[in-house]
Amino acid sequence: MRINKYIAKSGLCSRRKAEELIINNEVSVNDVLIKELAFKVDEKKDIVKVKGKIISIKEELVYYLLNKPIGYISSAKDERGRKTVIDLLKEVKERIYPIGRLDYDTSGLLLLTNDGDLTYKITHPKHNINKVYEAYVEGIPTKDEIYSFEKGLNIEDYKTSKAKIDIIDIKGKNSVVRITIHEGKNRQVRKMCDKINHPVIKLKRVSIGNIKLNNLKEGKYRPLTNQEIKYLYSL
Repeated sequence: MRINKYIAKSGLCSRRKAEELIINNEVSVNDVLIKELAFKVDEKKDIVKVKGKIISIKEELVYYLLNKPIGYISSAKDERGRKTVIDLLKEVKERIYPIGRLDYDTSGLLLLTNDGDLTYKITHPKHNINKVYEAYVEGIPTKDEIYSFEKGLNIEDYKTSKAKIDIIDIKGKNSVVRITIHEGKNRQVRKMCDKINHPVIKLKRVSIGNIKLNNLKEGKYRPLTNQEIKYLYSL
């Protein structure tokens, strides 16, 4: 990107004013004074200073809902070279990242943004946002098992908070259950199902608060509506 455009996109001034700053020797890139108006910068790597102060491009805040397939990592990069959810949003030019995570072998609703404030708000434990999953599990939970699940289970070094589990379909010897929790510890839903002796065969998240997956196809994504964004900030 041309240096004058970069300065303008930072919100500091217009392109014409940026050219005046360059001519007046007030712009540097990586601590080297810039004198060429056509100089190009790498917006992701170069450090641009105007009058000695670092400036950066103000990215537009964006918000997306993805129906994550199984087999993708919920991060921007993976050290083992596995596919990440960012690979599914290659057309998005902003540098986005997932809000929270879904396990490699779990599908469903995942929110992504470049809004750090909203990410903190949603992921902080004190906000108690309900997350709803549909799980295909081995066997059919009994009333006693459902009661234990809902009042809290001792898993490893912690006890789960109150939750909700409803049987929504029976398929032969197995069943489909809808699970509502507001925590998000590592593989928590799977561990809770293991604890009541009904291991998960397949797991999908269908909603976070009032944000629902609905009919969005697996592997596809869409922008959040203004109403959905306002809702998330209202939590």
